[in-house]
Amino acid sequence: MDKVSSDCPYPGCFFCVMKEANPSKRRASVLKFFRELPCQDDDGQVLPISGLWNTAMAHPNDPEFIELGIFECMSALIWKGLKNRRWLSHDQNIYIPYYAAHIIGSYTMNMEEFAESAVHGGVIPPLVELLRGRLTWVEQRVAVRALGHLATYGSTFPTVASHGEILELSIQLAMSSLEIVYSHFYQYVDRRLSYHCDLLTRGMGGVEMESRKAEEWASQLQCWSLQLINCFAFKPEFLPTICKQEFLTKLPGMWGGLVNENSPAGIGLLRTICHQKLGRGPVASCPGIIEALCNIARSSDDWQYMAIDCLLWLLQDPSTCHKVIDKVVPALVDLADITTLGDHKKLGDSIVSVLQDCIESQGSGRSSISSRTIEQIEDLLSSKQRLKWEKNMPKEDLHIKQAAALVVKLEGNSLFSSGNISGAASKYSEALALCPMRSKKERVVLYSNRAQCYLLLQQPLAAISDATRALCLHRPVNRHAKSLWRRAQAYDMLGLAKESLLDAILFINECSQSNDPDLSLRQNKVPDYAERLVKKQMRAAWLFREAAIKHGGVHNQGDGGDIYGPETDDSEWETASESDIGNDGIGDDDDGDWNNDDERKD
Repeated sequence: MDKVSSDCPYPGCFFCVMKEANPSKRRASVLKFFRELPCQDDDGQVLPISGLWNTAMAHPNDPEFIELGIFECMSALIWKGLKNRRWLSHDQNIYIPYYAAHIIGSYTMNMEEFAESAVHGGVIPPLVELLRGRLTWVEQRVAVRALGHLATYGSTFPTVASHGEILELSIQLAMSSLEIVYSHFYQYVDRRLSYHCDLLTRGMGGVEMESRKAEEWASQLQCWSLQLINCFAFKPEFLPTICKQEFLTKLPGMWGGLVNENSPAGIGLLRTICHQKLGRGPVASCPGIIEALCNIARSSDDWQYMAIDCLLWLLQDPSTCHKVIDKVVPALVDLADITTLGDHKKLGDSIVSVLQDCIESQGSGRSSISSRTIEQIEDLLSSKQRLKWEKNMPKEDLHIKQAAALVVKLEGNSLFSSGNISGAASKYSEALALCPMRSKKERVVLYSNRAQCYLLLQQPLAAISDATRALCLHRPVNRHAKSLWRRAQAYDMLGLAKESLLDAILFINECSQSNDPDLSLRQNKVPDYAERLVKKQMRAAWLFREAAIKHGGVHNQGDGGDIYGPETDDSEWETASESDIGNDGIGDDDDGDWNNDDERKD
C-alpha cells in the first residue's frame, strides 16, 4: 500500500489511507488493507482495528467497508488469534479478536444485507469457536451478540442454525454466564486480566468501576444468549432442545438486573415459548414457572404484559388449562381492572374474556376447575355486570352509595387507629361492596387501606392481591405510591427480593416527583425507610449472589462499603409490619401521606 502522508512513519497507515481525498484511490487502498492485514505481523495492528471498532459503532449502516471485505478480514483475524497463540500474546494483539467480533456484531445489527455479506464472508465458524470459550468470557460476550444479530434475519438464520452446537452452547452460556464472570473475573481482584480491565473501563476507572462494569457485561452475556436462543424458539423443531426442565425453571430468574433493564431476558424467551403449542406443555408442567409468571404479571416491571400473555395463552390451550388454572386465576383476577400497559391496550378486557371462556368450558366438561377458582371468576364477572348496571342507575342513587361507602371507610379508619386491624379490614371490605365500581379513585384507597391491614395481620399474599388491584385501578397504572410501598413490604415478607426491589424503587420515584408540601420542605424527599429497603433488596437480588454463595465469598465493595453476599447481616432491617406502624398509616386518599416521624414510631 502506498504511503499517503510524508509525516506518518508507517507505510500504508490505515488512518492516512482514510484521509485520501480521491474516493477511488481510497477504496483501492482500503480493499488492499483488509486483504493484507491478517497476513501481517507488524506491531501496532490493534490501532486500526480499534479505529474500525469506533467507526462500526458510530456508523453501523455505512456500506463502504462492507463492500470492501471487512467481514472477511475480521473473520481471518479471529482465526489467527485462535490458531496462533504466539501472535495473540505479542504486542497488544490480545485485543484484536474481541474488536473483530464486536465489529461484526455492530455492522449486522440493523441491516439484513450486511448480515448476508457477513455470512458469505465466513464469520460464523470463528464466532462459534469464540462462543465455545476458546478464549475468554469477554470474547464470548461479543460472539453471542454477533450471532444473535445474524440469527434475527430470515435469510441468515438457516446458516446459523446449521451449526447445531450454537443452540446448545447458548443455553449453557445463559445458565452459567453469571458464575463464569464472577469466578473468572469478579471474585479475585488481583487475578483480573489487564486487557479485560482495559476493555471494561477504557482505562478510565479503578477496581470499583471494573466491578460495576463486570456486572453489566455479565448481564449482557446472559441476556444476549437468551436473545440468540429466542431466535431458535420461533421454530418448533428447536423447542424440544430448549424446553428442558433444567433450563426452563431458571428462566424466570434471568431478569437482567438493574444494570440491563432494557432487556426482556428470561420472560421474553418464555413468552416466545408459550406462544407455541409445543412450548406450552413443558411450561405448564413446571409449577415453579407458573408461580414466577404470576409474580411477574402482578409486578410493575416493564415486561409485565409478557407474563400476562403467557398466562392467557396457557389458559386458552385446552391441553394446559387444567394444569394451571387454579394457580393462575388469582393473579389474573387481581389484574382484571388494568387497561393499558404502554402500547398494549385493553388487557383487562382480554383477561375477563379468557376467564369467562374458562367457565363456559367447565360447563362443557372440557376442563376441571376447583370450586374456589370458579367462585373467584364468578365474583369477577359479577363485578363487571355490576359496572354495567351502574351505568343505568340514577346519579342520585350512585351518590348515596358513594356516601355510604365513605361512612363505612371512616369507621374502618377509626378502628385501625384504635388498633383493631381485623375490624378495620372488615369495614374496608364492606365499603368496597358499597362503593360504585366507577368510583375508581375511592376504590384504590379502599384496596390500599385493606392491603395495609393484611400486612399488619401477617397476611402478605392478601396484601399483594389488594395492592395489585389498587395499582391496576390507579391512573396512571402502577403509580399509586402507598400501594407500591405496601406491596414492596409484602414481597419482602415472602422473601421475593426482586419484586420488592422494583416496587420500592418505583415508590421512591413517586416520592421524588411528589408535590406534597410535607415532602417539598425536606431536603431529601425520599423516605429513609424506603432507602433502607432498597439497599437490603439490592443485596438480596444481587446478580452475582448465587455464584458468590456457591464459591464461598464475595469481594464487592459498593456504595458506603456495603458488602454483597451471604455474610451480610440484615438484622437491622425492620419487618414490614413494624416499619408501617411508624411511617405509613392509613390515609383517606392521599398519595402524599408518607410521614416517617421518629416520635410516632413504636
